[in-house]
Amino acid sequence: MTNNYYPSNKKKQGISNRNSRLYRPYGLYRLYGLILLLFLFSGCATWYQRTAEFQSAVTDGNFERANKLLDKDKKQATGKNRVLYYLNKGYVEFMLGQPQNSNQYFETAENLIDEQHRNLGTEAVALITNPEARPYHPEDFEVIMINFYKALNYLDLNDMEGALVEVRKINIKLNQLNDKYPDHKNRYQRDAFAHLLMGLIYDASGDDNNAFIAYRNAYEVYQSDYAKNFGVQAPEQLKQDLMRSAYNCGFTAELKQYEKEFNTTYKHTPSPANGQLVFFWLNGMGPVKAEWSINFAKQKRGDGAIVFHNDEFGFAFPFFFDSHYTDSERQSIADLQMLRVAFPKYMERPPLYANGSLVLDAKTYPLEIAEDINEIAFKTLRDRMVREFSNSLLRVAAKKGIEYTARKQNEWLGLAVGLANSLTEKADTRNWQTLPYSISYTRVPLDAGTNNISLQLTSRNGSRNTDQITIEGGGKKTRFHVFQTMDSRARSN
Repeated sequence: MTNNYYPSNKKKQGISNRNSRLYRPYGLYRLYGLILLLFLFSGCATWYQRTAEFQSAVTDGNFERANKLLDKDKKQATGKNRVLYYLNKGYVEFMLGQPQNSNQYFETAENLIDEQHRNLGTEAVALITNPEARPYHPEDFEVIMINFYKALNYLDLNDMEGALVEVRKINIKLNQLNDKYPDHKNRYQRDAFAHLLMGLIYDASGDDNNAFIAYRNAYEVYQSDYAKNFGVQAPEQLKQDLMRSAYNCGFTAELKQYEKEFNTTYKHTPSPANGQLVFFWLNGMGPVKAEWSINFAKQKRGDGAIVFHNDEFGFAFPFFFDSHYTDSERQSIADLQMLRVAFPKYMERPPLYANGSLVLDAKTYPLEIAEDINEIAFKTLRDRMVREFSNSLLRVAAKKGIEYTARKQNEWLGLAVGLANSLTEKADTRNWQTLPYSISYTRVPLDAGTNNISLQLTSRNGSRNTDQITIEGGGKKTRFHVFQTMDSRARSN
């Protein structure tokens, strides 16, 4: 498999215990002053702005330079951002066509995520500054994308079993990730594309039965979760593969069921004698995180809850006290009347190209979207924001508690702490910024010998770009090929 590209321009109790210690005045203000000094030196720039040189190298398609920039940043490789460092290293090596190196870096990132645990020092600093003081923990979908890239690398190495292992991990991981949320209300609970990719790999291995199961699972997730939550319908190619695998397995009843559901009659054709191509198009670049601040007013409710609401956005967060909260926390929250909370938000990077297709022997094979990473990112972040408001409230309350304590000792000290609180109320804007905007795919039967396939891309303004891809056919082998476009001007690798 080859890669092408178009470059372009808490437990509450634990927090409560640590929080109560933060109210003790000894050494506190010296610590606070140091934190504020560090914050001022770090500036207010987002993570995207701080890594602009690396991002520019990636969007220009200069992956050698991107790799050198990562290697130069030794601090990132060992500090709180090292998960991001290894994610980016894995991606860059993937684009350089080094699947073994790429998987080693992704494996390191995966192990670091698995081993992450709360550090009391960083948690305390984060509580009185902002979440970026903690080691970076990826969003759920970012964790899942590691296995997607590892699977593609194994396909490049012609290791089908290795690729299947990675794809199987995806839905296991998703179950584990969602188990940590008491309400289980995440919209991203199952990954349709993971099942689809699993089906494609089983299909390529000649395992019709498991291919059918994987295709069926993919279709079910597209029809339920993906259509409702992310606006992605089941691809037509998936429907064809589902019916074909049902036919090959002799599942007559299932085939008839899908013919009725798809309003079609399945016409079986033998597997291409000279093999076929499964083509993945990674289009554009995924969103980057910025910051937004929301002001909330406090209201008391008859059932004992405190409600923090924002009329502009229609947000209302009820907050209940329970036994886990200390007296200091209760007093700090009770003293709040208005508060400003900083949240991360995604900024979309719309791709240049809106759609594409492959052309071989005067026949067109449309590229159909199978994974909308941009939409998943926006929806999952919103889910997390709602879920983690109480943590943000505790952070603001802790900082206010420190301010009230300071004011009792000295008015000017209180003012200074209040200023520090305002300056340090920042959102965590870190994210894995080299992910694609979306993933599309198609299947193409090959001719014997050299196949000169035309890739036709249409931009959002209607202009078209054509590139040539050469794939060797022969035998009944399935070839996998990855092609990435970045954002704007196009040139070939």
